[in-house]
Amino acid sequence: MKKKRQKKTPPKRTPPSRKEAAAIIRKEAQHVSEKDIEKVLSKSEDIRKKFESGGPLGKFVDDFKLLLALIQDYWKGKYRAVPFWTVGAIVFALLYVLTPLDLIPDVIPVIGQLDDAVVVAACLTMAKQDLHNYREWKVAHPE
Repeated sequence: MKKKRQKKTPPKRTPPSRKEAAAIIRKEAQHVSEKDIEKVLSKSEDIRKKFESGGPLGKFVDDFKLLLALIQDYWKGKYRAVPFWTVGAIVFALLYVLTPLDLIPDVIPVIGQLDDAVVVAACLTMAKQDLHNYREWKVAHPE
């Protein structure tokens, strides 16, 4: 007797929880290199467009500007009062947004950006104090 073949259902694609995203960031931030920082800086326009395209990332446009400014000032040597771990977390989060093939591919409308938004939100939470300190420094040291 032949067995009926059961249809395989594709795995359910859901964004990671903020806790899962934080674990991913903690793991991956350790591996960020100078080359990764250079990539974020050279691709900043592409990353900015992803934030400004609407969808779940849209509410983080101002945060993106702060994150990018910190990385730019760090890279230029203007601001070094930040642990490299924080720089790594920010760079990883921005590269995650840039990469179209992540946990949920960005080609899937709206849902494809949900995981990006969760990773950015987790990064903001994890780096909250360092971002606050940077914001204060930036106000005291306008260009």
